[in-house]
Amino acid sequence: MQVNIHEAKTHLSRLIAQLESGDAVDEVVIARAGVPVARLVAFSRPEATRVLGRDAGLFEVPDDFDAPLPDELLAAFES
Repeated sequence: MQVNIHEAKTHLSRLIAQLESGDAVDEVVIARAGVPVARLVAFSRPEATRVLGRDAGLFEVPDDFDAPLPDELLAAFES
C-alpha cells in the first residue's frame, strides 16, 4: 500500500490500526510526489528467551571480590 505524505499525516491512526490488525496490510510506503521516501511497518516484539539460572555453575565469584584495590590502581583512577 502506498500513500502520499499528506494522506499519511491525515490518516495516521487508521494506517496504524490496519498495520496492527495485520489483516490486509503488511507495510505502508509513504511517498512524496509518487517517489517512496519512507516505510511504515508494524512493530513485533521478539519472543522472550531469558531463562533464570541458565549460567549457573559457569563462573565463580572469588573470595576477595570486594577486597580493597591496590594503592597503585587507586592512584591511576585519581590521576
